[in-house]
Amino acid sequence: QVQLVESGGDLVQPGGSLRLSCAASESIFSFNYMDWYRQAPGKQREWVATLTRSGSTNFADSVKGRFTISRDNAKNTVYLQMNGLKPDDTAVYYCNLVSRQNYWGQGTQVTVSS
Repeated sequence: QVQLVESGGDLVQPGGSLRLSCAASESIFSFNYMDWYRQAPGKQREWVATLTRSGSTNFADSVKGRFTISRDNAKNTVYLQMNGLKPDDTAVYYCNLVSRQNYWGQGTQVTVSS
């Protein structure tokens, strides 16, 4: 059983920045894909970013140029750096680590508001 602990969600003003963390109970090198998703109230879950085991990254059009996904293997942690936050970024953010199984975090709330 892989356990994921998410942190970093907060209330932030538009234009602000946050860094979300997803710490795994085992080496993140074990995972083929590391993803971030988000779900805003009343909306469908949206894919945000992917980091592959080989280091390739992809981002949703809505966050390109503003968000960055990265990892720290020594800390068993994947990050989502969010810059230039907008009210539309308000959502619960989930990490998803994929190997032969699919593991999800509990989610962390990001609220962008004045």
